[in-house]
Amino acid sequence: MSTLVFDKLRIPGAHLNGESSLPPIAGMLNVQQRTKSILDEDDGLFVGYGFVSCPFPYRYQDMYDRELHDLELDCAILENDYLRAVFVPSLGGRLWSLFDKVEGRELTFSNPVFRPGNLAFRNAWFSGGIEWNCGVVGHHPFTCSQLFTARLTADDGTPVLRMYEFERIRRATYQMDFFLPDDSKVLLCRMRIVNPNTEVVPMYWWSNIAVPELKEGRVVMPTNETFTNRGGLISKTTVPVSNGIDITYPVNNPHAIDFFWKVPENARKYVCQLGKDGYGLIQTSTMRLKGRKLFVWGQGPGGDKWQKFLCTEEHGGRYAEIQAGLAYTQYECLPMPPKTAWEWLEAYGPLHADPSKVHGDWEDAKAEVGARLEELIPAAKLEELLVETKKTIALKPAEEMIAYGSGWGALENLRRAETGEEPLSEHLDFGSIGYEQEPWAFLLKNGYMEEASPDEVPRSWMYQPEWTKMLEKAAAGPDEYNWYTWLHLGMIYFVERRFGEAKKALDRSMTLKPSCWALFGLANVARMEGDNEKAAMLALRASLMKPEDISLAKEAMKLLLNAGMNAKILDMAKKLPENVLKVGRIKLYIAFAYARTGQLEKAEELLYEDGGLVVPDIREGENSITELWFEIEEAKAKRDGRPFDREEAEPPANLDFRMHVARKKK
Repeated sequence: MSTLVFDKLRIPGAHLNGESSLPPIAGMLNVQQRTKSILDEDDGLFVGYGFVSCPFPYRYQDMYDRELHDLELDCAILENDYLRAVFVPSLGGRLWSLFDKVEGRELTFSNPVFRPGNLAFRNAWFSGGIEWNCGVVGHHPFTCSQLFTARLTADDGTPVLRMYEFERIRRATYQMDFFLPDDSKVLLCRMRIVNPNTEVVPMYWWSNIAVPELKEGRVVMPTNETFTNRGGLISKTTVPVSNGIDITYPVNNPHAIDFFWKVPENARKYVCQLGKDGYGLIQTSTMRLKGRKLFVWGQGPGGDKWQKFLCTEEHGGRYAEIQAGLAYTQYECLPMPPKTAWEWLEAYGPLHADPSKVHGDWEDAKAEVGARLEELIPAAKLEELLVETKKTIALKPAEEMIAYGSGWGALENLRRAETGEEPLSEHLDFGSIGYEQEPWAFLLKNGYMEEASPDEVPRSWMYQPEWTKMLEKAAAGPDEYNWYTWLHLGMIYFVERRFGEAKKALDRSMTLKPSCWALFGLANVARMEGDNEKAAMLALRASLMKPEDISLAKEAMKLLLNAGMNAKILDMAKKLPENVLKVGRIKLYIAFAYARTGQLEKAEELLYEDGGLVVPDIREGENSITELWFEIEEAKAKRDGRPFDREEAEPPANLDFRMHVARKKK
């Protein structure tokens, strides 16, 4: 019998500790944004389409620690006689565990801890389970946020778990309905994205499935070609063997790499990892979800370090990811027409296949998996279910709200009511506005902004054309002398890369009422104008206006380091409170400043403190801790008159985050 219950997941985990105080206008680059394409003219990929440089108007979630506490997370459990699926709605709806009750085996890599790292669009991300990424390239804005969560019942009596949100950058809603019928050997996931706007929006979706790294595990999907990224170039290569390596075995790949399998247009859409015994997790879908992918960390020291960093040193946390997306690759979004809904059905479950075929000839492996999948869940049945469940599940209102997400959908509905537009997905309950939305509801009702105190962290940020017009109208009238309105306009203009207008608006805000927030914005304008010293000094001034603010301190030290103003960093450190100086990234910047001013012993003291410097929010692909070790060792060698060869030097394992360096042979 199929059941849906709500319970607690008790697990060791880190605290998120809230969000950054700053708007994330400084920008960032995903690995996907540092690539060039050398594809054929008939490949037809939308490479580069829909990229955004920063998560504004969301804030960064970069305040987390690494200390493990006893956490109790609200969870939803779908279960029948064959499978048990555990979801965590407060962490982006992550499917934490998918357990095969018949075999008594976990199908995913289910992380034994919650330990965020800096890999997502808003920074905080964690490994394990299955995540659902909607809207923009990368791990989505709600990776570590609460989703709306509800319960309903399908027409045939099957319980349904629903999770959904309003995504602010694409101004779209996405809805996920999960169900596990009594006789189903697969978890069914019905996805629905709606573009309610009158213009085309770039749209992105990838379902990312963490599976345990198996020594003899093979990834199988119906293709003989793959897109990949080597040396910053998107190209195609052959499957299963590329450059002399059978890339379908994750452990064969020496470095961190993505393979985007080019599944033929009319082929069945699936991907799986099967072990030595021919058993493992398979994901399949209806035809709209055409992309499939394998990600591996590689077998080098950096990959080892990252997997332990996201889990524990003791457990190791080794996994690979098999994934499924709307587009062929994650270097692209797809143009979604106005007033359109995109829907598809995904299925996840255990597959048993003949191991001699799975691990034999590639054509035999594909044929065997395809045949066993058709027995598990026929392709035609999946397509039929997608159509049938539109009315019986997808468009039905919830029977019970379990948890509410953000108030931005409610605010958007207020705006739409004011302008006579249709509300967002009417069958979804977006609740009511909250603290973050109140200033914008006030603007909508009154035509001007309530003036806030410059000593307080701004409640929220806004980036949507309709709201920008309201702000501009207010600034030209009742808010001509409101510093807060000009602050918001300055940040919006900056993100739109209208740097001259951003500077004027932020200067206006500073003239009316000085604030560290406007100074931070002006520092970034100076940075974009190429004046690194001015940018650093403005950021330093902003930080010293509010020295207890960790976010301001981190940004100021980063800009000072980039400008080579190392003595200023050390001077600034003397003016910061103790709690700020304990932050790992602050220690990193101070250690660099010590090293670059010749104070190597002090730099080493910070680097090796408590067994090794830990920066909780170190970015994927960031080698700053490793580089600090190299700089110190190189400077010591020069001081002592010894040779130093970076190619031969081996950093301590706990300080080595380099993902594209092979393990040295002993």
